[in-house]
Order: sequence, then C-alpha cells, then structure tokens
Amino acid sequence: QNLYLLERICGICSHIHATAYCQGVEQLAGVQAPPRAQAIRLLVAELERIHSHYLWLGVAAHEAGFDTLFMYSWRDRETVMDLLESITGNRVNYSANLLGGVKCDVNTQQADEILSKLEFLRERTRHYLDVVNSDMLFLQRTRGVGVMSRSQAEVLGAVGPTARASGVRRDIRIEAPYGAYVDHPVKLVVEAAGDLEARFIVRVREIQESFRLIREILETMPEGELEARVPRRIKPAEAISRVEAPRGELFYFLKSNGTEKPERIRVRTPTICNMTSVVKLA
Repeated sequence: QNLYLLERICGICSHIHATAYCQGVEQLAGVQAPPRAQAIRLLVAELERIHSHYLWLGVAAHEAGFDTLFMYSWRDRETVMDLLESITGNRVNYSANLLGGVKCDVNTQQADEILSKLEFLRERTRHYLDVVNSDMLFLQRTRGVGVMSRSQAEVLGAVGPTARASGVRRDIRIEAPYGAYVDHPVKLVVEAAGDLEARFIVRVREIQESFRLIREILETMPEGELEARVPRRIKPAEAISRVEAPRGELFYFLKSNGTEKPERIRVRTPTICNMTSVVKLA
C-alpha cells in the first residue's frame, strides 16, 4: 500500500521513488529482486530520466522566451510517455515496481518499438544539443547566467545535473551502483562552466547516455522470474536507500518494527538540496 503513496511524491519521477523504497524494504527483508526485474527497473528509470529532462528542457526554454524549443521538446516527451504506457499501462504514475520485483515484463515486440522510437528521439536530441550550443539568441539568455562554481555547488549541497554542470563529479549510479547499474556502468556527464547553458548541455547529453543504457539493457535482458517472495512482516531494523533520480540523489531512510507496517520512512528529495542554490543564485 505504501508504494501507491510514495509514487505520488513526484508526478515526474514516480518510478525512482518506488525503486528507492523497494530497495530499502528488500534490504531489510534480506531479499534480492531477480536479475530480469532489476533490468526492467533500470529500463523504466532511464525512460523516466529522458521524460524528466525533456520536461525540464521545455520549461527552461519557455522561461528563456524560446517557446519553439518548448513545444518541440514536449512533443518528443509524448513519445517517451507513450513508451512508458506501452510497458506499464500508465503515463504518469507507472506503478511498475513490486516489493521483490516488478509487475510488468517487456516482450520482443515492445523492445523493438522502444528501440525504433528511441532512434527517432536520438536524432531530435542531437538537434537540441546543436540548438543549445549555437543559437545566438538563446545563448544570450543562458551563457554566463546563474553561474555557480564547483566550490559553491559543494558548499550549497547541490546534486544531480545542477551540480554536474558546475564540475561536481557525483552520480549515485556511478559512486554507489545499485540494481542493474552494477552490470551496466554509466558514463559520467559533467561540464565545468556552471552557468545555465551548462545545465542545458548536461541534461541533453544525459538523455543521450540514457539512450545508450536502454539499448544495452534491451540487448542483454536476462531471462527469469520477475518477482522474489518478500515476507509480510519485516524484522526490526533500519536501512538507507540511495538512488539517482533525474534531478539528483534521492535518499530514503526506513525503520521496521517487526510488523507489516513501517515504524518510520524519511524521504529527502533532490529538489530540497538544490533549493539553497536557487536562493543564492537568484
């Protein structure tokens, strides 16, 4: 029951919240999700990352007065949402996770559809990278704007693409790999300028890295079960679950008391960490 609540902490990145919670409960229960379930979790997480970055790209472009880029990127975001709907049945709160695994499988036909649509999006993303690097009117509103140095980012506690655009080499998928990321290493995307242009570039390049990860996971998808059995009552203990949400490190603290209900769940979202930098830079 908690999964349905926690997925709604964020409408843009519901899957990563459910993943963080499931990993924490599985840690407390001494259970490991099957390899195929781990791979599908990664697949949905990276599709969600693409969706989130396209959304950010569109909103940021709109705030810079570039509504054409806003409309283009949100149109392409629809393609990602269609893919998520074809896998999970849902477009926003995907509800792909279960304690001990996942609810949905990916068949050959779905895999081919994902690869086909990602090829279309790959071309679109190359175009966006060219735009954010070369359109002079756009660069007037992004280059040298909102500059945050690496030392500032570290002191202010920035996370995710916001920190990586300032040269902070931190990504939970790399420094503390979890799930299928252990077998599918992520290439760090980092920029040094620390301005708004760099934050655009980091996100667009991370979309390209997500394309690579999704293709890799579909080509090496392990066979097997989708779910491992998790006991209904969890012995008294505490656990920490850290994952890389689209906007940065998502942190879960869980405490069990021997019953089927948690004693305590504490969630720290990446937005909380990044808000300090917003206040400072604004």
